Amino acid sequence: MKIYTKTGDNGETSLFNGARVRKNNARIITYGVVDEVNSHVGLLLCYTNKEEKFKEVSEILSKVQNQLFVLGSDLANPDTKLKDYPRINNEDIVFVENSIDNLDRNLNPLKSFILPGGSVESSYCHIIRTIIRRAEVNIVNLFVDGEADSKSCLIYLNRLSDLFFVISRVVNKLKNIQDIPWKPS
Repeated sequence: MKIYTKTGDNGETSLFNGARVRKNNARIITYGVVDEVNSHVGLLLCYTNKEEKFKEVSEILSKVQNQLFVLGSDLANPDTKLKDYPRINNEDIVFVENSIDNLDRNLNPLKSFILPGGSVESSYCHIIRTIIRRAEVNIVNLFVDGEADSKSCLIYLNRLSDLFFVISRVVNKLKNIQDIPWKPS
């Protein structure tokens, strides 16, 4: 399989069903943002895989990477009637919710808003969280335009941004770094 096909040289690409669309199509932009999230998760894994204390976080991140790949392919396939095609589903959402609940149990309750930062790993989590929010906005736009009908994708991303907020706090705690409280001026 060749890496370059030259079929996109005029600013178009193919969806899974073979339809040709412009590369600035809302669907293409959306799964591009999901790919961006996945790339940042891969970078975060480079840090968390180095230390045993991050084992649980790394396992969650690895599973999320695979789910994000499914989400991207889900968005690349407008034909929701295909039976044996991987789709984001309720099991994926439950995995994220359970991960949030399990990680959050060991954290102190928040008493104020916190600022992104503390450790490098926590900062990456916040970057990922904000990119996920952008992907979520893009999926909402697809719904508004009638280009999406899988509510699971939207729910998944909404939960996923919460997961990265919790992971940001977990990695700071594991590194014995305090979260940075927001201090209004």
